Amino acid sequence: MTVARGLLLALLSSIVAFGQSASARPEFEVASVKKSAPGAAGQVNIGVHIDGAMVRYSSLPMRSYIRMAYRVSDYQVLGPDWLATENFDIAAKLPEGATRAQIPEMIQSLLAERFKLVLHSDKKEFAVYALVVAKNGPKLKEPAPDSSAEASPGANTAVDVNVTAGRGGGVIDMGHGSSIGYGRDRLEAKKVTLSALAFAVERLLDRPVVDMTGISGTYDFSLEYSWDELRSLVRTSSGGATELPANPDAPGNSIFTSVAAFGLKLEPRKAPIEVLVVDRIERTPTEN
Repeated sequence: MTVARGLLLALLSSIVAFGQSASARPEFEVASVKKSAPGAAGQVNIGVHIDGAMVRYSSLPMRSYIRMAYRVSDYQVLGPDWLATENFDIAAKLPEGATRAQIPEMIQSLLAERFKLVLHSDKKEFAVYALVVAKNGPKLKEPAPDSSAEASPGANTAVDVNVTAGRGGGVIDMGHGSSIGYGRDRLEAKKVTLSALAFAVERLLDRPVVDMTGISGTYDFSLEYSWDELRSLVRTSSGGATELPANPDAPGNSIFTSVAAFGLKLEPRKAPIEVLVVDRIERTPTEN
């Protein structure tokens, strides 16, 4: 099994205000919600597909929907255990004139309506990896001069992947020349901020990654990672529904070594991070 395709939905600079009323949020024109059917043997399709006004989510755990809706990471969503284990399919249509940037708020409306979701924000201290500048200073690669469009100012990317047998990696198109690609043993990032890179690396590890470099601007990166780190990406993206087999002979350096080549370091620390606490959520959605 290999990682096939991902999709960026939103970027985060701060948690969305929770006092926003449901009527103030945009909504999908129509939406169908149902529990996901088990995948065929050897293949689990997990991902997001947007084609014109149609938006389709396949076999994503509830925690992923909350994560996308509020532009946070999985670890920032605190609630019942089943949020990570029960998967749902959503097929929805954008209303006329709506943009992709409004999709997270539409998911908020959908979760409130169909699952009666109620939550509040809090802060919790986490063990994290701080992305910091190494002793000898950064060795960053600026994007090619012909990449003239301004990159998205992202900090937190909602990454979801399709996991299928015998297929190669895929690219997350962030728009404006910015992209992140996960392959079998390499992460290729084009025109990304250090905050966006931190989130991309986080998906490969066992704890949050927080950008503490203080460096602005956008850069290109090519980072190798190990098979175990790829397993972490697949496991977290599927909510634990898919697990790659162990492969001790697989090539690829650790992401820690790869980051060091750019004059950066992943340093274990503790840091307070804002979280979402689920106060109420129905396990079965209301009828379509």
